[in-house]
Amino acid sequence: MSESEVRAIPQGLKVHRYELDGGWEVWAGKSQEDNDRLSIKIASPNDWWFHVRGMPGSHVVLFVGGGPEPPRSTVKEAAAIAAYHSKAREGGLVPVAACRARYVTKPPKAKPGTVSIRKEEVIKVRPKVPAAA
Repeated sequence: MSESEVRAIPQGLKVHRYELDGGWEVWAGKSQEDNDRLSIKIASPNDWWFHVRGMPGSHVVLFVGGGPEPPRSTVKEAAAIAAYHSKAREGGLVPVAACRARYVTKPPKAKPGTVSIRKEEVIKVRPKVPAAA
């Protein structure tokens, strides 16, 4: 995704926004409602979705759309952002669940921020966000 293609954040959605090397864009939800909207309504099926394992944290989306597959280093960097925006921020190596957004679903009558995921991969990373430009 080039700089001219930076995504507009939908009205009312509150996210932390990061641009990674190569022009990849990552959003992290700021509340349970924002997490729901980001994961269920905004993420495209091919986007990558991340969440720290076993504790509260932001839902994080690495936007891929129909474009090329991100490098493994970019996927790990997005996982590190998910670890940073969680209760595990001060941890060492933190397990983060990662899957395609198509495998993230909302159980019926579940509270905001609660999702079910399938076909997850666990990536162990140190919590970190990119340095501000």
